[in-house]
Amino acid sequence: MSDTASYRPADEPRLESLLVDLFTAALAHQLDAEDCLGPETRERVLGLRIQRFIRSHLHDPALTPGVIAAAHHISVSRLHRVFPSLGHGTTVSAWIRAQRLEGARRDLCDPAQRAAPVHRVAARWGFGHAAMFSRAFRAAYGAPPSDYRHRALTAATGGDGAA
Repeated sequence: MSDTASYRPADEPRLESLLVDLFTAALAHQLDAEDCLGPETRERVLGLRIQRFIRSHLHDPALTPGVIAAAHHISVSRLHRVFPSLGHGTTVSAWIRAQRLEGARRDLCDPAQRAAPVHRVAARWGFGHAAMFSRAFRAAYGAPPSDYRHRALTAATGGDGAA
């Protein structure tokens, strides 16, 4: 979790609970005592493993709930039951899309990536179709990706758009 800007002080109790569960699970794993963990702790740890897996596979356009469930040896329905324990307030597919869009948005605003074509940025974040990416991006951020990039880079360079 290198990006902590999205967390608020109100998130502290939930994050503290997750950290305690992770520590407990790691300790139980080291002691070969995972069966001694409570069901809530096992579910939260599974949820965090799933989240880590998703983040590391966002670039893969074939990433689906079915692929995620299979990688964790659980059913898709169990995946959909475990995921809400992470507190995202959305479905697995919607969270994947939001994470991909946010990654693409960050890349589009990065002056070091100004030469990368929009369709390559989209592909890097797992969007297989440029038109679908453009529609999703516009719906999420209120502007087409190229316009959003232009405005962000212009603002970052003091208004002239040049580096």
